[in-house]
Amino acid sequence: MSALTRLDPLDDMFPQLFRGFMTPLAQRHPAPADIRIDVSETDQAYTVQAEIPGAKKDDIRVSVDGNVVSISAEVKSEKEEKQGERVLVRERYYGSASRSFRLASNVDEKAAEAKFENGVLKLTLPKRSGGSNTLINVR
Repeated sequence: MSALTRLDPLDDMFPQLFRGFMTPLAQRHPAPADIRIDVSETDQAYTVQAEIPGAKKDDIRVSVDGNVVSISAEVKSEKEEKQGERVLVRERYYGSASRSFRLASNVDEKAAEAKFENGVLKLTLPKRSGGSNTLINVR
């Protein structure tokens, strides 16, 4: 079975430990959720499921360079509380989230497929040797 290697191994151990560490509490804004992934493998392809809450399909970018897969997204979160017609609280966050990881085999970028439904991005990445940097369109 092939091994999956992350580009930033410390991120899994302490994903939010130092986020906003030097920012005063009064100035902190909620941060976007980390992109969490599940990767499975067959002899022919990898399947990646990535949770990207708060993102829209048009705001997601997937890049493949050989065996390195990068996922990035613009994340928007809005919350509004009203009492009658007056707005009492309106909280917004606009930011980005990204994730890169390395697969054991190179990916055939031209045959790769991406689908986004209900906050989950599903990638089908066929295996191949060789490769070049390619962007994948999300359906």
